[in-house]
Amino acid sequence: MRFAILTGIVAVSGLSQGMLLPLLAVLLDENGVSSSMNGAHAAALYIGVLTISPFLERPLSKYGYKPMILLGASIVICALILFPLFPSFFVWLVLRFAIGIGDHMLHFATQTWITDFSPPAERGRRLSLYGWAFGLGFTIGPLLAALASVEEALPFYLAALLSFVGWIAVFWLPNEKPKPLERSSSTAGRFIGAWRQAWPALLLPFAYGFLEAAVHSIFPLYALRERMSAEQIAFILPCFSLGGIIFQLPLGALSDRFGRRRVITGALLAGAGCFLIALTVGASTVGLAACLFTAGMFTGSLFSLGIAYMTDLLPKALLPAGNLLCGMLYSLGSMTGPPLAGSVVDLSARAFFLAVSVVLLVPAICLVSRREQETAA
Repeated sequence: MRFAILTGIVAVSGLSQGMLLPLLAVLLDENGVSSSMNGAHAAALYIGVLTISPFLERPLSKYGYKPMILLGASIVICALILFPLFPSFFVWLVLRFAIGIGDHMLHFATQTWITDFSPPAERGRRLSLYGWAFGLGFTIGPLLAALASVEEALPFYLAALLSFVGWIAVFWLPNEKPKPLERSSSTAGRFIGAWRQAWPALLLPFAYGFLEAAVHSIFPLYALRERMSAEQIAFILPCFSLGGIIFQLPLGALSDRFGRRRVITGALLAGAGCFLIALTVGASTVGLAACLFTAGMFTGSLFSLGIAYMTDLLPKALLPAGNLLCGMLYSLGSMTGPPLAGSVVDLSARAFFLAVSVVLLVPAICLVSRREQETAA
């Protein structure tokens, strides 16, 4: 029941994020906000994640997982309710920042809790289900955003209601705490220690954040440069997410059976190969859809597999610091992906796929060159 409730909460969180991104973008655009300002507005969520991250480790160790989840969910629920009440660019900027804080508190606590109680033989599958739940919610989110055509406030209130149901379910769980922090080590010292022991695994959340944001934000620009229609883009783009959702669990199970590093390295190389093949298909709708779907199959699990591999490499005392670094690096990847990939597209449209392939090949090379070091959790 504990795992089911935690994954259910994560699915609702994914739904609210998947709803907010397109809905706020459309509403801001209708209010005359420029595309550049719209993009900067969206970054407020990731800034919230980075701002709160250094301050979460000690409260989690002191108060436990349950209070952290309840507080994070409360912030998200309140922000969702306030969005339609105060339709202002700057108020929404603050609320988006608050959503980033609340969501990261929720994800940090649930993610660390799952890595803490999951046995190594099942860790890949469980974290893949965790990623699958978020991805499924994120994919359904835009459908919820479409209800704004009926009543603008309806998507916000429905997301708040679903979040409240998840919030209530948390009360069924007993509170637990992670292993106490070492008194002699500072927060910076634990971050450095986690990085030194698990840096190959920590590269994966950054790569996934970069990839996800670049594909969803910049691939449409590539397609427009290739003179593709909006209908073609709308058909091709979801294929990437769909491939990731369908193959989350199989890749997690394979990593449990054949070893995390081996499966992750193969997935990175296969994903890079898919994007390189996309260079050759030009403006073919079927070809690009097949390439993105196959790339999603191999790379859509990078975040959850990265967490599982990080958990293999770190002692339990460093798991909170490692999970915080995963969230921070994912946010950094999400923030840097669109501007860097966009700059590449300005130079040459097809270089987009080359840039994405390089981002996948770097951690693959690091994994191949480093001797695997796994410590018992």
